[in-house]
Amino acid sequence: MFSPAPRNADLHSHSTVSDGTLPPAALAQRAQANGVDLWALTDHDELGGLDEAHRAAAALGLRFVPGVEISVSFAAQTVHIVALGIDPQHAQLRAGLQQIRSGRDQRARDMAHDLEQHLGLRGVYEGALRYAGNPALLSRTHFARFLVENGVCRQTHEVFSRFLTPGKPGYVEHTWATLDEAVAWIAAAGGIAVLAHPGRYRYTEAEEWALLERFRQLGGQGIEVVTGSHTAAQARKYAAIALQLGLYASRGSDFHSPGESVCDLGRLPPLPVDLVPVWDLLH
Repeated sequence: MFSPAPRNADLHSHSTVSDGTLPPAALAQRAQANGVDLWALTDHDELGGLDEAHRAAAALGLRFVPGVEISVSFAAQTVHIVALGIDPQHAQLRAGLQQIRSGRDQRARDMAHDLEQHLGLRGVYEGALRYAGNPALLSRTHFARFLVENGVCRQTHEVFSRFLTPGKPGYVEHTWATLDEAVAWIAAAGGIAVLAHPGRYRYTEAEEWALLERFRQLGGQGIEVVTGSHTAAQARKYAAIALQLGLYASRGSDFHSPGESVCDLGRLPPLPVDLVPVWDLLH
């Protein structure tokens, strides 16, 4: 175990391998420069940046945790499960992530078509693709950057208030992994399953509780309490839930880009002192 507990752990970030704007090595440098002492790269459904991230972190003397953020469908919404401390070579995990990625391209083309129909734009798919470091992982974030480039919105967060979310133009429903599958893949690969940014999901109280209970029953061990998209009130809420359910608490900025992200790497408030940090489980 890491001891003493790191004072500045950032266990949720994205590189150009998924929908970030910095390569893995540049993320490692930024994390180290910002005082992070335990860092995880958690690209969406993709392990391809972990080798570069590990090498860069080692060169900087930065402790590194291999991770991935898995897309899950639960109660008609997309939920994200962060896997920490995984074996990136584990066959079951790699096969599961490949299964998730296989449906992304058609979804992206359908999103582009819908945006073209609503906005009168052309070349939306190709335009979004210019922002994708990994064409196999074309995502809503890449489309958002294209819409900002074309003056439809001023900032990416404005895009997600008007487009690309349920009921809005450009949103295309997609079935990802099940919660059961994702937690099983993570456990098989020796990792820790963490429910990412729970405050972002639009569940009723009963639906949220069903998610939390099912996640814990399946072997999920952690919950993000302090994260870039949580308000102070949400951090307090999920801190109380972590204590109530006996979940380990995680802290991660969900950093994507210097120009877009609400919170920079390592710039989060600390975890409440009465919580047990998830990094106590990491070896």
